[in-house]
Amino acid sequence: MQGGLTIGDLAERTGLAVSAIRFYETHGIVQPVRNAGGHRRYGRPDIRRLSFAMIAQKLGFSLSEIAAEMADLPAHQAPSKADWTRVSERMRDGINDRIAQLERLRDRLDGCIGCGCLSLDTCALYNPDDTLAAEGSGPRKLIRD
Repeated sequence: MQGGLTIGDLAERTGLAVSAIRFYETHGIVQPVRNAGGHRRYGRPDIRRLSFAMIAQKLGFSLSEIAAEMADLPAHQAPSKADWTRVSERMRDGINDRIAQLERLRDRLDGCIGCGCLSLDTCALYNPDDTLAAEGSGPRKLIRD
C-alpha cells in the first residue's frame, strides 16, 4: 500500500467525515495500516469498502451485518468480482425480504392515509385489547406476513 491515503484523503474521496471513517474502522469495515509516524494510511480499495457500507446502510443493513459480510474480503487489496459476487449472493435474501416488507407496507399503508380509521375491522394497525401482543412488539399485522 506504499504511502496510502490519509484519513483526510479518504474523507474527501468518500464524502464521509473523518469521525465517520474512524467509526467505520471500529466496526472492521476498513483496517488502516500505520506508517512510521503512527498515522493511519488507507488503501484505494477502502474507498470501495466505505462506499459499499454506506449503500448497504441506506438499504437498512446494520453495520454489524455489513462488517460480517465483508469480513472475508481480502484486506488491503481490491476485492475481485468473485469476492463481491459471494457477498452479493449472501445478502440477496435479506434484500429480497426488505423489498417484500416495503411492498407490503406500500400496499397497505395507502389505506391508512386520510381514512381516519373509519373502517377499524380492516385497519392494518388496529389491535383491539392488544390481542397481538403475544406475537411480539410493533405493528404485527403489517410485519407478520
